[in-house]
Amino acid sequence: MKKLRMKRRIIKLFESREGHLESRVEKDYLSSGIATIPCRITDYYDVIQNYSVETFETLNTDFVDYLKTSNEVLPLEYPLVLEIIEDFLSQEQKKIIRETIQEYFAYNLGLVEREEKRHTRIFLGMFFGLLASGVLLWLSQLLEEVPRELFFILFWFMGDTLCDYIFLTGHDLRHNRRTAGRLASIKVVFTNRFVKPDYSNNEVNELYSDIEKGVKETLR
Repeated sequence: MKKLRMKRRIIKLFESREGHLESRVEKDYLSSGIATIPCRITDYYDVIQNYSVETFETLNTDFVDYLKTSNEVLPLEYPLVLEIIEDFLSQEQKKIIRETIQEYFAYNLGLVEREEKRHTRIFLGMFFGLLASGVLLWLSQLLEEVPRELFFILFWFMGDTLCDYIFLTGHDLRHNRRTAGRLASIKVVFTNRFVKPDYSNNEVNELYSDIEKGVKETLR
């Protein structure tokens, strides 16, 4: 009995423990309105998939997971700077890494946009289906020998699916769209040692200007 009480006490202690995500994110990533993700590499293929062939490079999956995990915990209003820490890459390799990161996440954004469009079509179908089933349900009250239960089930199904999209699926899609857009706008810099950045106003304005320019170019 004493052991059982001790176990319950320990469990309650675990339940009452609080995390400090915001303070850790603030300390490790954020500075002057910009989120910097440090990434130390020891080889070119820490970033580029070693199965890639020249001119058809893609990203190492571990590297992608690292960026996506970091991106998820950072507030969406902060632009991203990826600081790759190395002292061995050639200028050509740096160029390939920048272009591959940009192309990879632009492609990933395209997949998110396609999924968003698919769900928009579903949403419109459910919306008009809900209106039609509502009309049929109302008309069924005026007619005899009409399977009113069938219209009720149809109306309930359409309404439930529509609510799920508005409050759950739609929220997730918008979140995915924003995070994918931020990764597609990431700025890549290279340094030989990590020092927590302290961005000047000019650097912040320049980054925002670059992001705005990139977005406008993709809208053409």
